[in-house]
Amino acid sequence: MKLLKILCQNPHKMAKGSTTTLYKLQSLMAAAIMRPLHGDDMQQTWIDGSSMSDYAAKFIKPNKQLSSFERLELYNRQYWYRLLESLQDDFPGVNALLGHRRFEALTIAYLLKHPSRSFYLNHLGKYLPDFIREESVLTGIDQQAAYDIASLEYAEIKAFDAASKEVLRPESFKMLSPEKIILQTQPYLSVLESNYAVDNFLLQLNKAHDQSVESNAVSDRTVRFDQSITPKKQRIYLAIHRQNNTIYYKRLDKDQFLLLKSLMSGKSLAGACSELFSTKKDIKDQEKLALKVNKSFAIWMELGWFCQ
Repeated sequence: MKLLKILCQNPHKMAKGSTTTLYKLQSLMAAAIMRPLHGDDMQQTWIDGSSMSDYAAKFIKPNKQLSSFERLELYNRQYWYRLLESLQDDFPGVNALLGHRRFEALTIAYLLKHPSRSFYLNHLGKYLPDFIREESVLTGIDQQAAYDIASLEYAEIKAFDAASKEVLRPESFKMLSPEKIILQTQPYLSVLESNYAVDNFLLQLNKAHDQSVESNAVSDRTVRFDQSITPKKQRIYLAIHRQNNTIYYKRLDKDQFLLLKSLMSGKSLAGACSELFSTKKDIKDQEKLALKVNKSFAIWMELGWFCQ
């Protein structure tokens, strides 16, 4: 409010208490600030082809040092630099894979299609993995690796931000039959399948840039990569979760991944297990699977992955 009054060219013409006039002014300002840059500068023309300087002069006064255009350009630059910086902070692995120039081109194109819609930047990159899959020209031969890394990095954000519900206790379903048990997983838990060893890739980035890494815990990263580096190709299955305010990757085998994925999709315990056991035709394989499922559930319960 204070900023708008300072920038308004003719504040005395605004009707006192006029929310309509204020809304129009805010809309003009927002449309200009959120318009994409041309390189590092504000565009010289407005969307209708008229002069951007004339457009800026409609609602911003010049001062002794800066014209109306230059004053507006400061905010236009700050807005875009902040969004691009946020994506760089949230997706350092994709940045490392593509190198800074390609990553910046990717994120600019992404923001044009998926502009910020919130006061918070936490989920600005929510659609980046899908965007990478849709726009193959921006990542080329690195598309699959970029998609896998972006998927893991957004799962980290989710693991850090999502709620933690009351942990489910074994006694809560002791008297229920497996057909009636539908297990709800913690909102912060994600599972994913990757064609690359993306967990090791991101952990090595931490170490390479003097970040502290303990076990498979994830630490913060903010690095600019001028040359690209590539993860090792390897089919892996991961669970991404939070414990004591720290994000962890936990490797799963294919059976564990399929079971968790079925449960997270809403299948009953009996249905998920039945689906998994149908993939094993040999009796001995089914017996081994039963032991593994029991052991896995004991670990997952201890980690608190299931909630009330």
